[in-house]
Amino acid sequence: MNLLFAWRYFRSKKSTNAINIIAWISMVAIAVGAAALIIVLSVFNGFEGLVKGLYADFYADMRIMPAQGKTLLLSQEQLKSIRSVKGVGVVSFVAEEKAFLVNGEHQSIVYVKGVDSAFTKINKITAHIKRGKFVLGTASEPALVLGVGIENAVMADISSQPVMPLTLYMPNRQAKFSSMDGLNVYNAVPAGTFMVQQDFDNKYVFSNLAFLKYMLNMGPDEYSSIELQVNGDPAEVKRELSRILGKKYLVETRYEQNKSLYAVMQVEKWVIYGILSLILVVAAFNMIGALTMLVLEKQKDIAVLKAMGASEQKIQQIFLAEGLLLASIGGLAGIVLAALFCWLQAHFKLIKLGGDTFVIDYYPVQMVPGDFLLVAVTVLFIAVIASWLPARKASMQLYSLKS
Repeated sequence: MNLLFAWRYFRSKKSTNAINIIAWISMVAIAVGAAALIIVLSVFNGFEGLVKGLYADFYADMRIMPAQGKTLLLSQEQLKSIRSVKGVGVVSFVAEEKAFLVNGEHQSIVYVKGVDSAFTKINKITAHIKRGKFVLGTASEPALVLGVGIENAVMADISSQPVMPLTLYMPNRQAKFSSMDGLNVYNAVPAGTFMVQQDFDNKYVFSNLAFLKYMLNMGPDEYSSIELQVNGDPAEVKRELSRILGKKYLVETRYEQNKSLYAVMQVEKWVIYGILSLILVVAAFNMIGALTMLVLEKQKDIAVLKAMGASEQKIQQIFLAEGLLLASIGGLAGIVLAALFCWLQAHFKLIKLGGDTFVIDYYPVQMVPGDFLLVAVTVLFIAVIASWLPARKASMQLYSLKS
């Protein structure tokens, strides 16, 4: 009944066109606001999924690190226990240290990551090789795989023949005094470059594990970390590994390795939602104006309804329904337009990204049902708040049939 009155009031001819104009403006504003919210959230979801995918290509499913210090020591019995845990697949050993990379007059501070042959089985780094190959060499003849940012910083040229070697300066852990004796120096040839994400491209260099352990004077069973491929439930695997290894070791899932990144992404998404919701708040003011004018327009109708026994609550519900009707039409139109735009963008890449420094050249979109539900609820919530004041005024004020 309330919606029937609301629909008749919406379609009925008004004494002044201003009411119709303001009502349509409010619906258009709600449609624009709802569409903008969904489109921006979908684009954010697209970028979030892309970044998480890139991080998943670089980081292992799980990592074991020392709880204190920079290196860990694991006995053969402990390694056997790790491999026997249900859900643990490939195990890769890593040595990592900050270094100074020099090519003539060009230099850069980098993180050298020495990895074994199993490393490429626990991530997809080889899918991001831009030039050359993912070749690490041997302990006596190591090769380097550079991030493209480091490649540009030191002006390395792996396409030249012969390829000019780069010089690595790394700390000597056995040196007792600060001098040149405190550095290990070695020349290594770059074999390839990778491009994953700027944070990685400007920071990491990969090399042979045995070579890096030699440079860092590490013992046979000493490593910076151990990276794992997990085929089962990460929580269960982490719980079992933590039980086996004890408190001297830190076991991290991929999420925990990048906890700050995921936290920032969630905060950014809610900030975007809050800012764009202001468009709907502005639209709500137009709705308040339209409903207030409609209340004045329908004074006689309200008086007739009250004379027929309609309660104040009933009058209030009718005008609340009118506000919800306006918001629903606008919100539904905005949701449909946003869904259509996102579908077109996902399939035809209509809007391109400027420049060529990113891994894709278009704005990614990912439609999430939860975002559509969130926007719909937001539209209806703001509509109820905006409609309450005019509806309350219509129910409380006394109108005369003679007026």
